[in-house]
Amino acid sequence: MSDQAMSDRTMSDQAGAGRSLVRYEVSGGAARLTLDSQHNRNAISTALVEQLHAALDRAAGEDAARVVVLGHAGGTFCAGADLSEASAAGSESTPEEQAAERTRIFLNLLRAIVSHPKPVIAAVDGHVRAGGMGLVAACDFALAGPASTFALTEVRLGLAAAMISVPLAARVNSRDLTRALLTGEKFDAAHARAIGLLSEAVEDLDPAVDELVAAFRPCSPQGLEENKALLSAPLLAELDARGEDLAGITARLFGTSEVAEGMTAFLERRQPSWAAESE
Repeated sequence: MSDQAMSDRTMSDQAGAGRSLVRYEVSGGAARLTLDSQHNRNAISTALVEQLHAALDRAAGEDAARVVVLGHAGGTFCAGADLSEASAAGSESTPEEQAAERTRIFLNLLRAIVSHPKPVIAAVDGHVRAGGMGLVAACDFALAGPASTFALTEVRLGLAAAMISVPLAARVNSRDLTRALLTGEKFDAAHARAIGLLSEAVEDLDPAVDELVAAFRPCSPQGLEENKALLSAPLLAELDARGEDLAGITARLFGTSEVAEGMTAFLERRQPSWAAESE
């Protein structure tokens, strides 16, 4: 989706110090949700999650839309968790408790996408990292343009891709997911398509998204909802069965010295002390 200003139907949710971080527009038979938190590369902050939930709820009742398109403003679709928020001091709860709660909130967002009554298309033409990969995998379709890059960077911070491993395992080939999770390597849209993360890797994103949206116009809203529910049931069941345990993994890791060093190094734009030197 383009970065031009949306119509006067822009979401006006007041979370996040009154800033609109998720733009909303209905056009061409689609509810188009645009992540617009460019100051932190569309990182998954509390405010962004709240606003995205509100936009998804609004889209569910949108009679003029058969489908939801999740796009982004700027050069990054989503940079993953907002590490500045994650490392902020001042809370009475422990880092472990905060991490567990943030993970549960993110779990609810993934469930909202997977269980949404309308098909959800991820429209990507920029960078996708960490938790952003989970958002892409939770969507029913994912299209990406030539500017797109992808990486599961948790391992380079001392973390595990705990919650997002569930939707990723439902989309990505096992051997390819193993390499992506254990190396944190960056890859392009063509590779993302080859391993199953993407539905299509395209040269021109907007026309490709519009073509896919048009395919839903002859479809019954009831038929779309029921067929999507059939396809989504195994993933939803896995999220529900493992969600609390996966939140516990994230909480445990956030209390370790390796994660503290990894996050500090990331924010300071340097290598963590535990990284092996290149030969």
